[in-house]
Amino acid sequence: MVISALTRKLFRDIVQMRGQFLTIALVVACGVGAYISTVGTFRAIDRAKDRFYEEHRFADVWAPLERAPRSIRGRIEAVDGVHTVETRIVTHATLPMPGLPEPASATVVSVPASGEPALGTLFVREGRLPDPTRPREVVVSEPFAKAHGLRAGRSRIKAVIEGELLELDVVGLALSPEHVFTLSAAIMMPDDRRYGVLWMSEPALAAASRMEGAFNDVALRLQPGASPEAVVHELDRMLVPWGGRGAYARKDQPSHRAVEGELAQLQGFSTAIPVIFLGVAAFLLNVVLSRVVELQRRTIAVLRALGYRGAEVALHFLELVVIVVLVGAAIGVPIGWWVGDQWTRMYQPYFRFPAFAFELDARTIGTAVAASLAASLVGALRVVRAVSRLAPAEAMSPPAPPVFGSTLAERVGVLRLMSASARMVARETLRRPARLLLSSFGIALAMAVVIVGSFQFDAIDGLMDMQFGMMMREDLSITLRRPVTANELSAMRTLPGVRRAEGSRTVGVRFRAGSHTRTGALTGQMPDADLRRVVEWPGRFVPLDREGIAVSRKLAEVLELSVGDTVDVEALEGAHPRKPLRIVRLVDDLGGLAAYAPLETVAAFMDETPVVSSIYLSVDPKDELALDARLRAMRNVAGVGKRADLIDAFRTQTAESMALFTRIITAFAAVIAIGIVYNNARVALSTRAHELASLRVLGFTRGEVSAILLGELALQVALAIPVGFPLGKFFAVAMMSTVDPEQYRFPLVVSTATYAFSASVVVVAAVVSALIVRRRVDHLDLIGVLKTRE
Repeated sequence: MVISALTRKLFRDIVQMRGQFLTIALVVACGVGAYISTVGTFRAIDRAKDRFYEEHRFADVWAPLERAPRSIRGRIEAVDGVHTVETRIVTHATLPMPGLPEPASATVVSVPASGEPALGTLFVREGRLPDPTRPREVVVSEPFAKAHGLRAGRSRIKAVIEGELLELDVVGLALSPEHVFTLSAAIMMPDDRRYGVLWMSEPALAAASRMEGAFNDVALRLQPGASPEAVVHELDRMLVPWGGRGAYARKDQPSHRAVEGELAQLQGFSTAIPVIFLGVAAFLLNVVLSRVVELQRRTIAVLRALGYRGAEVALHFLELVVIVVLVGAAIGVPIGWWVGDQWTRMYQPYFRFPAFAFELDARTIGTAVAASLAASLVGALRVVRAVSRLAPAEAMSPPAPPVFGSTLAERVGVLRLMSASARMVARETLRRPARLLLSSFGIALAMAVVIVGSFQFDAIDGLMDMQFGMMMREDLSITLRRPVTANELSAMRTLPGVRRAEGSRTVGVRFRAGSHTRTGALTGQMPDADLRRVVEWPGRFVPLDREGIAVSRKLAEVLELSVGDTVDVEALEGAHPRKPLRIVRLVDDLGGLAAYAPLETVAAFMDETPVVSSIYLSVDPKDELALDARLRAMRNVAGVGKRADLIDAFRTQTAESMALFTRIITAFAAVIAIGIVYNNARVALSTRAHELASLRVLGFTRGEVSAILLGELALQVALAIPVGFPLGKFFAVAMMSTVDPEQYRFPLVVSTATYAFSASVVVVAAVVSALIVRRRVDHLDLIGVLKTRE
């Protein structure tokens, strides 16, 4: 096999510049790895979701209600667009569990006596479904079972349903498409030890909850092309006599919405992060290739004189780019697989699918490699075009020297105050400002990436300080099955250990303004509320006005309303009153679409006496456990949430998920910084080797010569740091835009510690690169460098 001269030269160039090409390949590898990991994780979740939904017949619409006879099922089936109807019973239970100081909570769902439900079928991991002839059998959600060591056919649990203590045999462990992301109504956070889902045979649950011959929840599958909004509207109208609580479509189903929100964020990552890395790689290839061409002008001239066409020489340099990209891709694919696998494992405790694993497919790899090649070739295009147009005679001549003049700093006399080495650094940077600015911008990108990976800790800290320090100040929160009059709070105040008791009334409502409609909540607060208050970012208490409602600013934006406008509000419970309410204030709250008003205003809207649906208690710590157990035994208590448990669950979840993300992003950012600083230093060394060697011959010490070269790099880093701060904040805003603002509105907080950490990552990377280059400066071959070819 005959190897051409250009191929031999190609490999010789790669060996001679292996350090520079390796750092560029690593930057490409980070881009490829970031794309593969984010896209692969996105597709793993999306595939698992679609497969689970389809195989287990996930519903399209749900409608909770107070109680309805089974005889109205036919009317629901007759609604235009409805394909399948599944009526069922859904209630709440408390579960005294060994190892927990207070009982756990559970949602209990009925399973038809005939067997599998028509919709939302269970994936039974272990055991079987309940036998309708055995009323004390139950299937337990797999996460809750694992958290407590429950086994099918071997374990028994106790449950308090409607005030009655039952002993239940665990006959199966299962997953449900309705509970992929399991949320407790009491704490609104995944907590497998304190919250689970139980499935009982319908006859058994009907007897336990006193729902014989009735149902209180219905799930629907729609015909292809049917409008979920139209079906929801018709169900709301139809179920008013039976205490309808507001039908909702799949997009508003809590578990599904959480999964879709995470998918949207991953999709944003899969675009933004690889673009940054591949953009830096294109920039580095442009810089390095330009220097290579400049240093090889005579070689190019000889090749052209020997008969090689301009296109062949240009293709030779493109092959160099392709090899660097392919090496980077070869490194990036296993990195992406590992990172994606770790990310997928991170989601597994929160998204409960029967099968959920990271899968590396050829399409993802192909797209990542193609995008890397495209970005790198774009970066090299200008240089390659110049090579193809370079005439042999022109290439034989050295490049025309740049035209320099005295700079403003020289005319003013500022440079005279500097040492000789510092003046050389200043002249070089002032005469080539574009190179300085581009290099600094690339380093600033590395800082921005670190900020993106770390600022979420600051956002979470800010959220928790406001949420738990100012807004949620109670020790225990009680969710009631049915509202009670505000006067009945006095009974709560007499319980042992209770220091203060307050209540609020929350009503599910539908807001309408013109063609815009949104589902949210209207919350009524007591006038002297101190344990649960309305607070807006960045920590302002919101006074409530009897003359109208305060609404989330995001809700007002969606409905295109402002202060002074009226909004059409329809309650989704009781008699479903529908009235116009005036907006008196906009609230910068951090989640959901909500409205707030005094308790009396909400009572007037509902045409009822003032009642509360949630109670908040401040208690003596020594009586908290006993009080918690006593509360959960009350028939009207649907759930009890502990503020301390919520804080612990929140911190645990965020710490586990964000720590991995931060470590990976920081490592990627360090690669960017090293790649830019090292390549700039090596390019500067190769182009100024003659000058630096001359200075050594003239008596400059190694330290002084190194200071001239590395001083430029220090200046690049110094300029990059102040640019990286706002750039990182900009990227943080862009990343936050991937979160559904109607669900979460995390505060944009970047602490001084995060800024300092991002700067330190870049500085350390720059120092490492500088030390490597300094070693090469110290070992300059003075005789070889000073030789000329004339």
